[in-house]
Amino acid sequence: MKKYLVSIVAAGMLAGVPMMAKTSKEVTSEAVASAKVDAGKKQDVALIKEAVEAVSLTHEVLGALQKNDIEHAKKSLEKAIGKLEVVLAAPNAPALLPIDGTVRSVEYVGTAKDVKSQVKAVEELLDDGKVQEARILLSTLQSEIDIVTVSLPLVSYPNALKLAAKYLNESKPDEAKEVLLMALGTFAQSQIVIPLPLLNAQALIEEASHVAKQDKKAALGHLDVAREQLKLAEAPGYISTSETTYKMLDDEIEKVEKEIRGKNRVEKLFDELKHKLEEFKTKAVSSENKS
Repeated sequence: MKKYLVSIVAAGMLAGVPMMAKTSKEVTSEAVASAKVDAGKKQDVALIKEAVEAVSLTHEVLGALQKNDIEHAKKSLEKAIGKLEVVLAAPNAPALLPIDGTVRSVEYVGTAKDVKSQVKAVEELLDDGKVQEARILLSTLQSEIDIVTVSLPLVSYPNALKLAAKYLNESKPDEAKEVLLMALGTFAQSQIVIPLPLLNAQALIEEASHVAKQDKKAALGHLDVAREQLKLAEAPGYISTSETTYKMLDDEIEKVEKEIRGKNRVEKLFDELKHKLEEFKTKAVSSENKS
């Protein structure tokens, strides 16, 4: 599963005149908005259009068979197969072609301390046997972008339509219907989860690196909020397979802060911090596949 990499545009200098510093809230809001736009982008729109029409025609075939209109079913099935032939002929046709997707964003508005308090409350509810109340409270401990994609399996779906056509030509409409229903049940669903606190921390550090020379106070403010965002990512259990840890990232931020307060030669330190956080965030993005 491809991981989605989020691009973050930082404020800069215009004609040598410093721009007004962004607030941490503005930085994180822009980062989340940018991530949503990136997540919502679709590739190969032409292929997707043909595949969606093929699926629509499959439903049309089933409707015709339900009315015992075999000739209409045959014509619609022929059109559906033709649509998929166009898709399969494309040089970049994937094994799983995304045909539908949704992007959901939910942001936890509390602090890491609030999360820990809620986790404790969940544990107490479970101890008292109040499982459903615990489930509802636990479900609020999310701060993430969820990208859910439904894909058509190009390996099997076209063959299923051809088999259904064969059955129709052999006057076996029930068998054709069964094959088509099975084919519609083979779509694959995948979900990618991007932790918002890590996304926000990355945006804040990027912005801090751009304003550190001109506005120490703003840079330190961004780094302070970035530290809190990392705590907020850790508290509800967003984990990463990176060798870098939350503690190591916090230590790196502290090094940068000390340098900003001192001689402010932080370019290399910022580069190291941003590299570690990018790798940490990438390996924290989780994905799930199911049919």
